[in-house]
Amino acid sequence: MAADFTPRLGLPGTGVIITGGASGIGLATAHALAAVGRPVALWDINAEGAAAAAREIAARYSVAATGLSVDLRNSQAVTPAAIASREALGSVGGIVHGAGTSEITGIDGVTPDNWDAGLALHARALVLITQAFREDLRANPGSAIVAIASINATLGNALIPIYSAAKGAIISLVRSMADELANDGVRINSISPGMIDTPIMAETKAALPGHFERHIMLGRYGAPEELGRVIRFLLSEEASYITGADILVDGGNIHSQRL
Repeated sequence: MAADFTPRLGLPGTGVIITGGASGIGLATAHALAAVGRPVALWDINAEGAAAAAREIAARYSVAATGLSVDLRNSQAVTPAAIASREALGSVGGIVHGAGTSEITGIDGVTPDNWDAGLALHARALVLITQAFREDLRANPGSAIVAIASINATLGNALIPIYSAAKGAIISLVRSMADELANDGVRINSISPGMIDTPIMAETKAALPGHFERHIMLGRYGAPEELGRVIRFLLSEEASYITGADILVDGGNIHSQRL
């Protein structure tokens, strides 16, 4: 029998949880998924932004979409958000963990509180969300998870040690989780964005015009939708043999020798 090369970008058609879904890469991912018919739940600390984005997505793509206020630094916030999302979407077969902050502290600005908050938001939340939806993921063939890491997990950056450590933890955590989740038929991968034109980067881009672009092979910041398309692929049956991987999406930044 000949191999089937019918496009499978919208499969499985199950709902997807997206943390940090009110803006940036998370919002672009929500649009990318809804465009191929997948329902989405946007979790974000920005309650109004998440709700407004969900309404727009539902109207534009005619899919189920909900926006929820969730502060993932609070471990108790996950369970009620999971219950509400499951009710709104009907099924859950995908998770995108993109919520995060990049607080500038240097070494001397690190405190027990901001360290714990940063690691909780970036790394611990990935485990808690997976636990909350594990039975859903098991029950829905083709389920997958994508966690957003960063090139700062590899590169040195004196300003953001908490963010850098947390993103490094995500890459290692994904590899560990991939080994166990494979027994459930569930895939998990991370992506490492480079310089992406998102709200979190707006101040840096304005303060240093042209600075980072010179080092990037493609000569520009990435667009959020370029990340959204990669994440959509990794959640789809098009990527059915990819798990435990970190996908670099940086326009040639890390491998560049340009000055």
